[in-house]
Amino acid sequence: MMSTQMWPEKGWALLQLLLVASHFQANNQVCVRRGNPEKPQLYKYGDIMLGGIFSFHSRWKDRQDTYMHEPLHLQCTSLNFRGFQYAQAMLFAIEEINNSTDMLPGISLGCKIYDACASIARGVRVALALANGNEVVSEPSEAPCTRIAKVQAILGETFSSPCMAIATAIGPFHIPLISHFATCACLSDKTKYPSFLRTIPSDYFQSRALAQLVKYFGWTWVGAIRSNDDYGNSGMATFTETAQQLGICVEYSVSFYRADPPVKIQKLIDIIKDSTSKVIVTFLSPTELYVLMHEFFYHNLTGYQWVGTEAWIFDSETAARDRHHILDGAIGLSIPKAHVSGMREFMLDVKPLNSSSNELFTEFWETFFSCKFNTSKSSSENQRECTGHEDVTGVQNSFTDMSLMPIFYNVYKGVYAVAHALHNILSCNETCNNQVRLDPFMIFKHIRKIQFTTKEGDEVYFNENGDPAAKYEIINWQPTENGIVDFVTVGLYDASSPADKQLSFRNTPLIWAQNSQQVPLSVCSEKCAPGTHKVLKKGKPVCCYDCFRCAEGEISNMTDSITCVQCPPEFWSNERRDACVKKEAEFLSYKDIIGSLLTAASLCGACMTTFVALIFFKFRQTPVVRANNSELSFLLLFSLTLCFLCSLTFMGRPSEWSCMLRHTAFGITFVLCISCVLGKTIVVLMAFRATLPGSDVMKWFGPAQQKLCVLGFTLIQVIICILWLTISPPFPFKNFKVSKDKIILECALGSAVGFWAVLGYIGLLAMLCFSLAFLARKLPDNFNEAKFITFSMLIFCAVWITFIPAYVSSPGKFSVAVEIFAILASSFGLLICIFTPKCYIILLKPEKNTKKNMMGKGAPKSL
Repeated sequence: MMSTQMWPEKGWALLQLLLVASHFQANNQVCVRRGNPEKPQLYKYGDIMLGGIFSFHSRWKDRQDTYMHEPLHLQCTSLNFRGFQYAQAMLFAIEEINNSTDMLPGISLGCKIYDACASIARGVRVALALANGNEVVSEPSEAPCTRIAKVQAILGETFSSPCMAIATAIGPFHIPLISHFATCACLSDKTKYPSFLRTIPSDYFQSRALAQLVKYFGWTWVGAIRSNDDYGNSGMATFTETAQQLGICVEYSVSFYRADPPVKIQKLIDIIKDSTSKVIVTFLSPTELYVLMHEFFYHNLTGYQWVGTEAWIFDSETAARDRHHILDGAIGLSIPKAHVSGMREFMLDVKPLNSSSNELFTEFWETFFSCKFNTSKSSSENQRECTGHEDVTGVQNSFTDMSLMPIFYNVYKGVYAVAHALHNILSCNETCNNQVRLDPFMIFKHIRKIQFTTKEGDEVYFNENGDPAAKYEIINWQPTENGIVDFVTVGLYDASSPADKQLSFRNTPLIWAQNSQQVPLSVCSEKCAPGTHKVLKKGKPVCCYDCFRCAEGEISNMTDSITCVQCPPEFWSNERRDACVKKEAEFLSYKDIIGSLLTAASLCGACMTTFVALIFFKFRQTPVVRANNSELSFLLLFSLTLCFLCSLTFMGRPSEWSCMLRHTAFGITFVLCISCVLGKTIVVLMAFRATLPGSDVMKWFGPAQQKLCVLGFTLIQVIICILWLTISPPFPFKNFKVSKDKIILECALGSAVGFWAVLGYIGLLAMLCFSLAFLARKLPDNFNEAKFITFSMLIFCAVWITFIPAYVSSPGKFSVAVEIFAILASSFGLLICIFTPKCYIILLKPEKNTKKNMMGKGAPKSL
């Protein structure tokens, strides 16, 4: 980072020293060039010159510098046909513009094209040669040692790292550098590379598109391999950042360079062997990929799904070198296919190159046809002689392969971008203004603003970072029967579309690794099914997790759910824990077994009470009935019937009216019942006192007073119930706490004070009645029923005392059943204890049902 920032300052300082030295050495105010001149490999004269930097060679010979003399020129080796194709594309665009009457009329474009030899240092050297020219002595000018640039723009270089160095070197001169294939996102930084432009999208968009592509196929556990250069490191950094945002985990991310020692490459292979991911995302140049393919074959690594970038995914030379089918089924992004009419024919016509550079043409021709000219210094007897009339179209190799036409088209668009800028600057219409002094900075500013449409209908423009619109085709490597790989377009990516529509696929079948028809699976952990949620493994990436079942009452209805969602109060989770189902409403129903039994008992009690009442009514004139206060007996039987029937109000779905009715009916009917019993007890006591000499007690507690007593006691309960219903009445209530998977429908008390006041008043009367009956228990058996009342009250009190803990501890509908059982038990106790002995005498012992027997005296019997 520091060396890159210091480069312009050091360059300027060096340039100033050279200028000062030249000034003092020359007699005239001229600048003398130091060092050997750089001659262009291809040259075409024109009124306005453009520069080109392409790699006609991919390697160079190693040299040992002794620092005792000036270093020799770089000796380039290994001819690269791709560089020739790029140069031909540039020459085609220039030729087309020069022959056009609409573009730059009367102005011809020329070019100087240099070989960078895949060397960053040489790329910078030739870029400065394009900027300065090769003249040994510059012509005098108004300002000493100043002149306009020799070229107005430079087309190239192919890869990102050379472009970064070149853009840094020529940036201070504001000479536009337009690359056709440098995709590093770092080049969009205008503070570092102010004059850099490109006709290929930035890797920023490609990296994000790759991450979306990986996410689309469900690959959340991937490996990453990148070139150890600016292209690989920058592209992979953006991919990793985007992948993390999309929930994709990178198991390993390793870098290497084609010149790395075998030990380092072996470490990379070991990392891949130890990994569990089956998808490899690459940011590699073809040369690095060739090394990797060889290592994979050597170590028998197969079954990996490759995801590639535009650097190699549609490169036929890469496919041709993959003789062991390592990359079969690969998928990746490429520049959209293009067709430029006339370009293919022009590129294959290489004869005009002979006039520009005889030495380069000779090397090209000999390499292309594997022959040697007689004049060649490296002639060999084992190779046939070149005639110079061989047919280029009859050979199938990387030069005649046009699969990189989209990249050639990028070179073509770069030349036209400069031409359109010049057209605007020179105010061209039918003619151009030749008096305008051209300045590279002026041209750069116009290129940034241009927007035009090519003859093929594609729109060309640059954004604020000097990048074009990002559009990619999704390519799938599909091997054919004859072993040739077919690059099938299966989808598109358009960064200008909305986020959810950027990635689209055609209805085209895909081929995956090892010719599989199924999408490969590459995950650290299997997906968590609905009903479960993810729990991260300690010390592992977020893609590695365990699946745990949701707790009761919680669900997850999505795959790979992070958390479980609590069901609403009225719902509960189903058995699979993937949906909330409505809770079953529970209440004491007539259809339940316990409800049916209690209903039967209630009706049975009411019928028994009615039957007793009929017996008493039929035998109402008999001594037994008359001696036991028949009016209170009938009223007691009536109240008992109501007690039995009021238990039915406790069954069924609670409603607002049923909740108010059940407690008030229960409270009033029981008070009425106990009031009658209390009246009977008082009558017994009064009757016994009345037999004493001079006692007139009975006149103070006659039938009228007995009725008023019952009415008064009952009226108090009615008043309590009215106050309860007025202030805070009972209401239907859904209880979610008692049961997790059921809704308990019950009646809330409203006012607990009201409820316990009703029960307390009943208990008070019951205790009073029990006390009086206990005092009268030793009266003569033939005359009173005090002991039967005592037994009935004992049962009544025992039932309701045990009711309280049973009611509190019973869950759900069983608490209602306990309350009904208490009502029925106490009612049966009163009915059986008080009326069974009388019915026994009336029905089975009629001889005892006489006044004499009622008036007879016997020895008192104790309990």
